[in-house]
Amino acid sequence: MESQRTFLLIGLMLVSFLLFQEWDNDYNKPKVDPSATTQTLKANSPESDDYIPSSSDSGLPASATLAKRSVIEITTDVFKVKIDTKGGDIVETDLLQYEDTKGSNTPFMLLGEFDGKQYFSQSGLIGLNGPDASANGRPTYNTEQKSYTLTGDELRVPLQFTDRNGVSFTKTYVFKKGQYDVGLEYKINNTTSAPLQVQLYTQIKRTVQEKGSMVDQNYLGAAYGTDEEPYEKYSFSDMADKNLNKNTQGGYVAFIQHYFVSAWVPMQDQSNTIYSLITKSNAAIIGAKDEAVNIQAGSEQTLTAIYYMGPKESDILEAIHPDLDLTVDYGWLWFISQPLFVLLKWLHSILGNWGVAIIAITIIVKSLMYPLTKAQYTSMAKMRALQPKMAALKEKFGDDRQKFGQATMEMYKKEKVNPMGGCFPILLQMPIFLALFYVFLESTELRHAEFIFWLTDLSAKDPYYVLPILFGASMFVTQKLQPMTVTDPMQQKMMTFMPVIFSVFFLWFPSGLVLYWLVSNLISIVQMLIIYRGMEKKGIKVRG
Repeated sequence: MESQRTFLLIGLMLVSFLLFQEWDNDYNKPKVDPSATTQTLKANSPESDDYIPSSSDSGLPASATLAKRSVIEITTDVFKVKIDTKGGDIVETDLLQYEDTKGSNTPFMLLGEFDGKQYFSQSGLIGLNGPDASANGRPTYNTEQKSYTLTGDELRVPLQFTDRNGVSFTKTYVFKKGQYDVGLEYKINNTTSAPLQVQLYTQIKRTVQEKGSMVDQNYLGAAYGTDEEPYEKYSFSDMADKNLNKNTQGGYVAFIQHYFVSAWVPMQDQSNTIYSLITKSNAAIIGAKDEAVNIQAGSEQTLTAIYYMGPKESDILEAIHPDLDLTVDYGWLWFISQPLFVLLKWLHSILGNWGVAIIAITIIVKSLMYPLTKAQYTSMAKMRALQPKMAALKEKFGDDRQKFGQATMEMYKKEKVNPMGGCFPILLQMPIFLALFYVFLESTELRHAEFIFWLTDLSAKDPYYVLPILFGASMFVTQKLQPMTVTDPMQQKMMTFMPVIFSVFFLWFPSGLVLYWLVSNLISIVQMLIIYRGMEKKGIKVRG
């Protein structure tokens, strides 16, 4: 296979991969059947096993803005959080260690109301005596303060409610210094003379959203884990098609976006039910219900859960739940991506700059793959050397394809040339390239990471398009080093315009990704020169 065709294959594979994901997103856009939604909501009655505690909209009404709510403000070293006294839900979270945009000095809002959309964390008690299942609506909690600030290692924020029977409910959020996981403790004190039955639910509510541009290949949607399925995506369109209803030992539910995740982890030593639905106001909900708990008269009991809201950092997530780190989604090549990311982090710890670390890991990967690269270019060069003989065979046999094919195979056997020798090495390298693609795409550490000069954010596009232009130039040089031997006019045109096409295509790619591809191309050029020079010394004609 000629080098140009192989190069063209790489380009087509990458473009086809992105186009397929974009087509899949457009084809599977969430479509909610209003009648189906109405039926779902009617089925969620207090008497039904599928009940999700709600008013008319399985959560806070869409019309209720933060300005109209009575909220408690909590400030830690990593969070600024707002909790609604009605229901005790987390309705806004700012991540103080992460800027919204580079240089804005405005913290990134993970949860809240923005651009007409909602993203809330909700929890409560349902069941026969759960206050959130009351016909009067969700409880309004009392607090000793309207604002709390973490000053030590731990901050406890208690919300208190007493129902008309005198049962005391204390919903406590536990914040810890430097941690993005928040503890939830529900203490129920049954002061009555009769037993109570309650059931803890934890859920995340987010307005249905469509994915961004073709360049943005990051997943935005729900996910969950069970004892049988460690990590399963459940997109907005999946929710529209079918409500989840899965029983599991332990488990978790989450909403994932680029660089960040929020997740509820219920008690792991019991059976939980994972559920989902889409509401009339176009909000997607995924949640978990604990087992129903009976509390005897005159006794008390505490139910617990953990809520994580922060960056997708594998080590931290795995410490909370063994499978939660899978939300750092490297795709089907995760077994390659994970060790590559470990290597990238190690290089950064030594070099102190993520851009330099990307260059270093590119050099390491390209060096390890040098034997494959050498086999690829050697095979291509031998194929080019046979072009005059190929032309003679074509002239000899004319349109008799059968005889031409037989003669060609005999020539390959005689010359000891494998016609697929240039193809197999590049196919073996593609999984590593794609694995690195997802490493750079998923790594929170690269968000707003500086490199040099004008490259102040490796997760954003090059503001002056220098890297894409240099990348196109490197492709042009590669073509010049490999004189075009294809005769098909269409392929010739495609190869001629490939550097321009890719330069335009890469204009909107994160600069960290473009940096990787540019350095990879430059190393390939150097390797190509070394390989060709060695072959020319052996008398094998390579160029010209």
